[in-house]
Amino acid sequence: MSKRFLYPRMVFAAIAAVFAASQVVLNAQQSAEAVRVGKDAIGGVVGSTNGPEAGVWVIAETTDLPTKFVKIVVTDDGGRYVLPQLPKANYKVWVRGYGLVDSQPIQVTPGKILNLKAVVAASPRAAAEYYPAIYWFSLLKVPDKSEFPGTGPKGNGIPETMKSQGQWLHLMKTDSCWSCHQMGDKATREIPKSLGHFDSTTAAWSRRLLSGQAGNNMINGLAQLGPERALKMFADWTDQIAAGELPPAPPRPQGVERNVVITEWDWADPKAYLHDEIATDKRSPTLNANGMIYGAAELSTDYLPVLDPVSATAGQVKVPVRDPKTPSSADDKVVAPSPYWGDEAIWHSQANVHNPMFDEKGRVWITSRIRPSDNPAFCKEGSSHPSAVLFPLKTSGRQLAVYDPKTKQVTLINTCFGTHHLVFAEDANNTLWTSSGGGGGAVGWLNTKMFDETHDEEKSQGWTALILDTNGNGKRDEYVEPDQPVDPTKDKRINAAFYGVTVSPVDGSIWGTVLGFPGAVVRLNPGSNPPATALAEMYELPWNNPGAPVHGFSPRGLDIDRNGVVWTVIASGHLASFDRRKCRGPLNGPTATGQHCPEGWTLYPLPGPQLKGVSDSGTAEASYYDWVDQFDILGLGKNVPIATGNGNDALLALLPESRKFVVLRVPYPIGFYAKGMDGRIDDPKTGWKGKGLWATYGTRTPFHAEGGKGTTSKVLHFQLRPDPLTQ
Repeated sequence: MSKRFLYPRMVFAAIAAVFAASQVVLNAQQSAEAVRVGKDAIGGVVGSTNGPEAGVWVIAETTDLPTKFVKIVVTDDGGRYVLPQLPKANYKVWVRGYGLVDSQPIQVTPGKILNLKAVVAASPRAAAEYYPAIYWFSLLKVPDKSEFPGTGPKGNGIPETMKSQGQWLHLMKTDSCWSCHQMGDKATREIPKSLGHFDSTTAAWSRRLLSGQAGNNMINGLAQLGPERALKMFADWTDQIAAGELPPAPPRPQGVERNVVITEWDWADPKAYLHDEIATDKRSPTLNANGMIYGAAELSTDYLPVLDPVSATAGQVKVPVRDPKTPSSADDKVVAPSPYWGDEAIWHSQANVHNPMFDEKGRVWITSRIRPSDNPAFCKEGSSHPSAVLFPLKTSGRQLAVYDPKTKQVTLINTCFGTHHLVFAEDANNTLWTSSGGGGGAVGWLNTKMFDETHDEEKSQGWTALILDTNGNGKRDEYVEPDQPVDPTKDKRINAAFYGVTVSPVDGSIWGTVLGFPGAVVRLNPGSNPPATALAEMYELPWNNPGAPVHGFSPRGLDIDRNGVVWTVIASGHLASFDRRKCRGPLNGPTATGQHCPEGWTLYPLPGPQLKGVSDSGTAEASYYDWVDQFDILGLGKNVPIATGNGNDALLALLPESRKFVVLRVPYPIGFYAKGMDGRIDDPKTGWKGKGLWATYGTRTPFHAEGGKGTTSKVLHFQLRPDPLTQ
C-alpha cells in the first residue's frame, strides 16, 4: 500500500481515537449527573478507552484512622459507583478490574464526585497478574488416573498406598498443601529470586519447601504425595508459567455481585497470622451489636487480635497458659531460611488459640492450649469420672479458655479431650461442643451453665467415643474395636473424631466432619446420658458408589441450616449438602457403616476452572470451611450456605434453588483466604447498613499476599445493598 493512502488512514484513526476518548469523558460527565453522594460518600463514573467500565472495583484506602481502612465497591452497567459510609479522612481512590491494570490513585475526601479513568491492560500477561490464585493453580497438570495405584519410588514416584487420583487430590488440596495458604498466588507459582540459584526448578521447589518454621510440615506433606512425582509436577507448573502460559480469564462481577460493599481494617501484626474471627453469638446474631471483633492467632502469637470497627482501632487481649512448661511454636525451629524472614523464628505461641465463639453473655470462648499434653489423673484409666470409666484419655493437645470483656479476665479450663473448633448448642445448659481436629477418637463437651455455677472443670465436662449401632437395636451396647470385624450382637466403635462441628437446631444432634479419604460426616445423638448413651451414624462421601450420580471426597469444615441439612466443603471442589431425611435404607444395623445413603448427598461444583488432568466433576477450588446464613444476615435469603473461596479470593454463596453461586470477591489485597466467617446484625431497623458478614485474612502466610513482607491480616465486613448506587 502506498504511503499517500496510508497517512490519511492514520490521521483518520487518530481523529477517531480522540473522538472516542472525548465521548468517554462526555458520557462519564453525563452519567455522573445521575450519581449523587452525601457527606460520607464518594461517587462517580469509571471509563476507559473502551467506554464505561462495568463490573470493576473502585477501591478507597486511608491511613488517617487509627488502623488502615479500605472500602471497596463495584461499578454498575454504566460504570457508575458510590463508596458509602466513609469515615472522615483523606482517601486514595483507584480502579482495579479484570482486563485492566491499576489506575493512578487520586486523593479525595468524602462528599465529592470523582470520575475515574481506568487503564486497559497492555497485554494478557499484564491483565493476568490480577487474577485469583485458582486460575493460575488450574494450570497445574496432576498425575493421570492411569498412574494410580502408585508404584513407589522405584516406579512412577507415587506411593503404593496412593490408590486413586482422588486420593492424591485430597492431600494436594485441603488436607495438606492448601490447608494453610493459597497455591497459585504469585508467591507460590513463581520461585523468588531471594531463595537462591538452583540448577533446576525441581531443586528450587525441594529447597523452598524447607523454608521457615513450617518446613517440616511441608516436607511431611510432600512425602505423602511422593517427592519424586510431586516435585516434578510443581516444577513443570512453574516452568510453564515462566515460559508464558496464562490462565483463563475470570468473569467480572455480575448481577447482585455488583451490590457488594466490602470494608477492611488492619489488625494483628506482620508476623502474626489469623485462623478466624467472631463477631456475635451464632444462635443470636444481634448480640454484641457494633461491638468488638475477636480473632484467633493460632500458632503465631499469644494474643487475641481485637478490632473496634466503629473507631477503627485495633487492640490485643493477652492469652495466658496455666503451666509454664506448655509447649510453644517457638520450639519449631527454622529448617531453612525463609525468603521473607531469613533465619528468624517469627511464631511464638504457647496458647495456640484456634477458634473463638461468643456465648449468650457476650463472653468469648476459645480453644486454647493451657498445659503440656499429658492429661491429669481424672481423665485416665482408673478414674471415677463417668466419661473416663468408659473411654479414658491419656493426652490432649489443646483445651479451653473464656475471655470476659466486662472483667477483662481470661479463665483457663482444663479438658481431657482435645479441642479444635467449638460451637454452642441451643439447650438449657448452653452446652459447648468441641471437635478435636481429627485425633483422639472422642467428642467432648462442656456444660457451661454448670461451670458458671460451680467452677468445677472436672464435673462440668464429658466426652464420648463414636459408636455405631451395628446390631440395630436402637441403643448403645458393648462394642467391637475399629480393627475388629462387625459382630451382629454388638455395636462398633469407629476410630474417628470431628474436625468441623455443628449442632442441629432441629433435634439437637451433633454433626462433625471426619477428615481423610473419602471422608465422612457423622451424626451424634447424645441421648439421656451422653458418655454411656451417645450413638453415632457415619455417612461417607459418595465415592466409587454405583448408587451415587456424582462422586466427591474429603470434607473439611461444615455447618447446618435451620432445617437440619448439613453443608460441607470437600476437596473434589464442591460445596456438598447432606440431608438425612432423604435416606431410603436403614440408618443403623450391620450395613449402615458409611456408603449406605448416597441419595442424601447433593454436590455443587464450586466456581472456577478445573485442574489439568482432572475430568471428574468439581473445580480446582480447595475451600477450607463454610457457614450457613440461617437468619438472612447478608440479604440473599435464609439458610444460604457460604463457602470460603480460598482459591477464588472470595466468599462463595450458593443459591440452592438455582444451583448458582454469588461470588463475593475481594480484589485487594490479592490473596484473600478465609478460614471462617460469621454474620452480625448491628441494627435491624437500618436495612443493609445494619448487618453483614465478618471474616478475616486467615492465611498462615500474610506475607504471600499483595504487599509482601509487612502486610498484616485484615478484618472484612461484607454487606449487600439493593443496588450499586445505594448509600
